[in-house]
Amino acid sequence: MSLVYRAIDWNRQKRVYDLIAWGIAGAGLATWVVTTLVRHPNVTAETLVIRASAWSAITLLHVILAIGPLARLDARFLPLLYNRRHLGVTMFVLALVHAVVATFQFHALGDESPLVSLWTAYGSDAALWRQAVEDWVHVPFEPFGVVALIILLFMAATSHDFWLRHLGAVFWKSLHLCVYLAYGLVLAHVALGYLQSERGIAPAAALGAGFIGLATLHGLAARQERRVDREIHALEQDGYVPVCRVDGVIEGRGRVVVAAGRRLAVWLHHGRWFATSNVCRHQGGPLGEGRIIDGCITCPWHGWNYQPEDGCSPPPFQEIIETHEVRVEAAQVWVRSLPSPLRTRQSGALADAAEAAAGSKPRVDDCGRGGACPSPPRERADS
Repeated sequence: MSLVYRAIDWNRQKRVYDLIAWGIAGAGLATWVVTTLVRHPNVTAETLVIRASAWSAITLLHVILAIGPLARLDARFLPLLYNRRHLGVTMFVLALVHAVVATFQFHALGDESPLVSLWTAYGSDAALWRQAVEDWVHVPFEPFGVVALIILLFMAATSHDFWLRHLGAVFWKSLHLCVYLAYGLVLAHVALGYLQSERGIAPAAALGAGFIGLATLHGLAARQERRVDREIHALEQDGYVPVCRVDGVIEGRGRVVVAAGRRLAVWLHHGRWFATSNVCRHQGGPLGEGRIIDGCITCPWHGWNYQPEDGCSPPPFQEIIETHEVRVEAAQVWVRSLPSPLRTRQSGALADAAEAAAGSKPRVDDCGRGGACPSPPRERADS
């Protein structure tokens, strides 16, 4: 860490990820263009761009909303979760292209300002809808898309960590949870617009299948977490719950576990077991998926550090995470579900005499030298 923030350079992994994401988005656009030209060879260029960008953005939105539950169901999806913001910005660009071209095509050549026309052009249709239930397909659909685009604009504009720091984690998270509101508005925009101009069933069926698929994934993820929470709660003894076996974590590494419905991280450091919050104070990164470097828990996202004994960042930083008491019995790691007061120094739990002997000898590959691991300031990166 250092005394100042600096932008993290794009490493090879991020470049590869972005190239793959852009390649998939480009392939989706190309597929829509070719398919539309084959089916409707006389389609105009403007209509082609409007439809291709719209359906590509909608497809990518479904992928983005599916990543969260997929990562909870299978850890192999976690790399997608870490870089989900990249996909979100790509999706917003596609939606913006759709909005700009559609606004020019249908509202820029009239007497009124295009922005005024967007909200007033369908006044007569709205009046028809109020007169009879059977005319509900005349409900203005474009305002739904405008509001959704505004929400996605704020999300894309605040995706950088600069805004996370200045808006605060709670407000920032709440703002980005508005993606579900935007998704509902997009569904209304597409469904109403499609019913007013098309008669085929395939696109409507695809939209419905996407919604059902997302709802199913979120339901399965929630069901699995509730089941694990119930099983662990049933085993609770004296405020401690079993979270993993001693052979489930290797020296210098962590593991994400569940205790009383909370995600914690357990660590094996110099032969002793520690437990901390799994949430990094920077951006909510999963600490348990990181490792201990130079005596400090290091977040796998941006390298923020915390000491496993008391949860404090090394000086001069002042961030603190919660710690929990740990005990080891019968090759099982038990963690107290309630956290200790902040800055409480934990002694750690020894598994057995053999592990105690191994833990008393500092490993060269942990510290890079034979002595005890200090906690020097490490570079703190932003992205």
